Amino acid sequence: MTDAKPARQRSLRDHNLALALGLVSTASSPLSRARIAALSGLTRATASALVEELLEAGLVCEVALPRTARSGRPATGIALSAGGLGGLGLEINVDYLAATVVDLTGAVVEQVVAEGDQRGRDPVEVLAALRSLALATQKAARPVRVVGAALALPGLLRDRRLLLAPNLGWRDVDIRLGRGLEPALDNEANYAALAEVTTVRQSFVHVSGEIGIGMGIVVAGNVYRGTRGWSGEIGHLTVEHDGPRCSCGARGCLEVFAGQEAIARHGAERAGTALGTALAGVLNVLDLNTVVLGGCYAGMASALIPAIQHELRDRVLWAGLEAPVVEVAVHGRSAAVLGAARSVVTRVLSSPRDLIVTGFR
Repeated sequence: MTDAKPARQRSLRDHNLALALGLVSTASSPLSRARIAALSGLTRATASALVEELLEAGLVCEVALPRTARSGRPATGIALSAGGLGGLGLEINVDYLAATVVDLTGAVVEQVVAEGDQRGRDPVEVLAALRSLALATQKAARPVRVVGAALALPGLLRDRRLLLAPNLGWRDVDIRLGRGLEPALDNEANYAALAEVTTVRQSFVHVSGEIGIGMGIVVAGNVYRGTRGWSGEIGHLTVEHDGPRCSCGARGCLEVFAGQEAIARHGAERAGTALGTALAGVLNVLDLNTVVLGGCYAGMASALIPAIQHELRDRVLWAGLEAPVVEVAVHGRSAAVLGAARSVVTRVLSSPRDLIVTGFR
């Protein structure tokens, strides 16, 4: 019984610490300690103590607030620390390896892309190359100190295993980068979708085209991953039941018609029609009305969108009541690695106690 009360007190303090940091991170301008207390409902003494803890951890910094007519000396405001702590995003793509470091504000500090076809390469060799890229990127990002990492992968994941990545030719690969570097793992489409979330874009499907095709589903700012984390495999949705054989073994998958290599052979119009057909079914099922085109699709959006919109108008049940929206991604092919890096920052901001107590890694 003696341990119950302290546990609750620690939990409440952890909650309040995250609350204070959350207010600072979402504010449009620096907040005074008094303002943090007022917005959080905490006492000024409690808010001030929490701010001191965040300052000591390097999560926030003090900045001068503008003078007002009634003020004497300038008040001190609290803002997220820029250029101090950061998150490392990594990506294994069919065509390249990538690494990005962002600071707590989400700003890119360093970004490196190593072009090269990864298909058929030994996974151990690829992971070793990614580790080297990660370490070099961290070094180049100094003085920012990386406190965590996340890796975007093009396939189905369970725990720390990549169960299937058809376009890489990988099956049941243990994803380990070695001592001191064990990133969180997620599908590249999910991280790409996270990178495209904004205050005005909260619910949408993000479709990213490369050699393969991935889709991230975002509802109210959160990625929907399904019961096993395998949602969004739109590239293997059938659009022609007796079509050409896909790398996954099935016939007539969307990737056969709208993957990067298919577009190079047959042009964007056929790809746009196939994409529109597949996306119409997705929008009908999910009751979402916005499609965001990322990856290579962002660069060829003007050629794809007319055919996509034509299919959506014809096939989405409610299109006559509310026209589906097709937009172009802001981050293009860098979205997945950027979303991975920012996911680390999101974890820090939502659970600052983990960083303070364990260093977060």
